[in-house]
Amino acid sequence: MGGGGGGRGVWFGVAAGCAAAACVIAAALVSRRVKSHRRWQRAAELVAEFEEGCATSVGRLKQVVDAMVVEMHAGLASDGGSKLKMLLTYVDSLPDGSEEGIFYALDLGGTNFRVLQVQLGGKGSNILKQKVERQPIPQELMISTCEKMFGFIASKLKQFVEREEGLQEGSHKTRALGFTFSFPVRQNSVSSGVLIKWTKGFDIEDIAEKDIVECLQEALTKEGLSMQVAVLVNDTVGTLALGHYHDQDTVAAVIIGTGTNACYVERPDAIIKYQGLLTNYGGMVINMEWGNFWTSHLPRTSYDIDLDEDSPNPTDQGFEKLISGMYLGEITRRVLSRVAVESEVFGDVSDKLSQPFALSTPLMATMHEDDSADLREVKRIFEQILQIPDIPLKTRRLVVKVCDIVTRRAARLVASGIVGILKKIGRDGSAPSTSGHLRAQSKRSVVAVEGGLYEGYALFRDYVDEAIVEILGEELAQNIFLKSTADGSGTGAALLAAAHLSNRKGYI
Repeated sequence: MGGGGGGRGVWFGVAAGCAAAACVIAAALVSRRVKSHRRWQRAAELVAEFEEGCATSVGRLKQVVDAMVVEMHAGLASDGGSKLKMLLTYVDSLPDGSEEGIFYALDLGGTNFRVLQVQLGGKGSNILKQKVERQPIPQELMISTCEKMFGFIASKLKQFVEREEGLQEGSHKTRALGFTFSFPVRQNSVSSGVLIKWTKGFDIEDIAEKDIVECLQEALTKEGLSMQVAVLVNDTVGTLALGHYHDQDTVAAVIIGTGTNACYVERPDAIIKYQGLLTNYGGMVINMEWGNFWTSHLPRTSYDIDLDEDSPNPTDQGFEKLISGMYLGEITRRVLSRVAVESEVFGDVSDKLSQPFALSTPLMATMHEDDSADLREVKRIFEQILQIPDIPLKTRRLVVKVCDIVTRRAARLVASGIVGILKKIGRDGSAPSTSGHLRAQSKRSVVAVEGGLYEGYALFRDYVDEAIVEILGEELAQNIFLKSTADGSGTGAALLAAAHLSNRKGYI
């Protein structure tokens, strides 16, 4: 009897131990679930807070539209009167398809430049022939001298012309050249301008206060190349020219790529700060430099404020930092980095996610547009680029959500900027205009758009279109058309040269 009781005691002891162990395991599982729930709750809170900060209701977008119009007026009234520079380009005629002949363009906007030959058939025909050649600029030339850099460019241009035409020394032909120079310039005429400052890694000090066109023209002359720079434009004006060549209802152009800018055709009497200079012009293209636009109505979060403070140009280019390809990936990275630190939903995180600009905008767009059931592109980018393996599917969906918030805000702000331009010139369909004239309710208006962010990101384009309809309403929005020019700023410069010189003799 005693032995049996001892066996039962052992059994009860084992059972009690197992029960206690089970309780410990159960408690651990509950604790883990609670912690997991709290982690996800914190992650969800951070994303919801960010989404609220990025909100772009129709009412808010309309406030941005009106602020854009006000700032445009202020920038046209006086230099320094607005964050928008509203620079005069002296371009008063745009190509319309009647131009005829062979024209050239030089497109300098970064570490590469392009040379182009464009053959126009006139009488409303399309471009008959176009040749394009890209050339890298050696790193040492970007910080050398004016003579060396433009000498290099002129020599490459000469080689290009010789290959295309079999040019012989002493040729009597004078070729017209359109020069796209995508750096800040203070223009003095359609074919002259002074550099304001270098960007994009260039730092050639001896070009300060020199006429950019004169520097290029001297280099062309030294090369023995009979070529006349007819127009000096930035890439936005070139985009407008190409858009207008194909569709004469084109009234504005927008660049939405790594950076962003816009230009449009303005009435001379509206350009108050240049009143004495514009008596002979029927219309003038204005370079807005809209990347610097700012209004308190723009939705800005703590992530945007921190990004701005960490940038080389704090308080400048406020609009650009919300909408351009240079920054969208970085905003996304900053949000995900905070989520990773405060919620641990990514597990063990590498240092990569904390590195500025480790996530580019093209990679962000790839994740956003990942339509696979298991979001395999999100998984791949986190593993290969950010060095974070095995993130759960639920976490991948959270990543896509953040990408969507960033992209949607940017696209909708772009839409409000475009509508602002159209409203300023009386092409948004509303009435009456600021000049007292009724606006044509059904007038067709085209905006030429160029830039990798717009052209390569379908969801971004969809959100722009959607917002324009929301702001204007379906009836008025059906008269607004955004048309991609697909990397056409260089071609546009050649077309502007053709338009500018179409009535002059000596050019072919």
